[in-house]
Amino acid sequence: MNLFESNRICQLFSIQYPIIQAGMVWCSGWRLASSVSNAGGLGLLGAGSMYPEVLREHITKCKAATSKPFGVNIPLLYPDIDKLMQIIAEENVKIVFTSAGNPATWTKHLKDRGTTVVHVVSSVKFAKKAEQAGVDAVVAEGFEAGGHNGREETTTFVLIPMVRDAISIPLIAAGGIADGRGMLAAESLGAEGVQVGSRFAVTTESSAHDNFKQRVVAAAEGDTMLTLKQLTPVRLIKNDFFRQVQLAEARGATIQELSDLLGSRRAKRGIFEGDLEEGELEIGQVSAAIRKIESASDVMKEIVEGYISARKRLAV
Repeated sequence: MNLFESNRICQLFSIQYPIIQAGMVWCSGWRLASSVSNAGGLGLLGAGSMYPEVLREHITKCKAATSKPFGVNIPLLYPDIDKLMQIIAEENVKIVFTSAGNPATWTKHLKDRGTTVVHVVSSVKFAKKAEQAGVDAVVAEGFEAGGHNGREETTTFVLIPMVRDAISIPLIAAGGIADGRGMLAAESLGAEGVQVGSRFAVTTESSAHDNFKQRVVAAAEGDTMLTLKQLTPVRLIKNDFFRQVQLAEARGATIQELSDLLGSRRAKRGIFEGDLEEGELEIGQVSAAIRKIESASDVMKEIVEGYISARKRLAV
């Protein structure tokens, strides 16, 4: 019997397992997305770190590497959003995850072209707004997650049941989920699928620098913290750049001063180029539980097997 035969997330995306690989900047290129899709999940290209023509190249390569469904994650605050959307249409991308912006701006445009649209939120308020905007599903992302985060600091365990009670469309849980136990826990809270970021960020197919991957694997409990809340909340590994931010905030730095300190290349410098001290090292709290670099297909297999084992334990 297929455990996920009637699962709404599997049906929505035509995938085998309700596991989505997050569209992470500087990590989620065509190699990672196609590998996850080939293993039965849904791979996402992270357009937030791609120029428009680079996105087109990754879509083309992803199509060549997998015959399975895959999608693109687009931050709605991206400066060249019009160009990205044009490429999405020209390349006939059928699944788009939007984040960091108002879903009402682009959802109808995408759906009129036959695209399945999912929006990422960090609160019940924005989950409701996303449903009203007409999205097909919502990703509710808790405070534990890596990268950009909600100012409310609502944890996944609290957020998922509240969002489930507030919306009727399919719900995907994100934040702190890296294995089958987390997947089952999310399901018990009302989610119908999970979005996994940090664990896929350190796979062999991730485009992140090996220095970054090794630092994540070495991370201990408490090594990450949500910071830059005045500007754009982001969870980072503590390093020299993180401490510069802490000092700036302690002396009452303005939003402009924090923006100048962040600059435009910090995430690339840390994640893609491997500068572990001056770079922005975005990763989730669950990094403390990740202990090895492995292939995306092995991660998928371990999550599914762990989920089945956890179900069996609870059935005893």
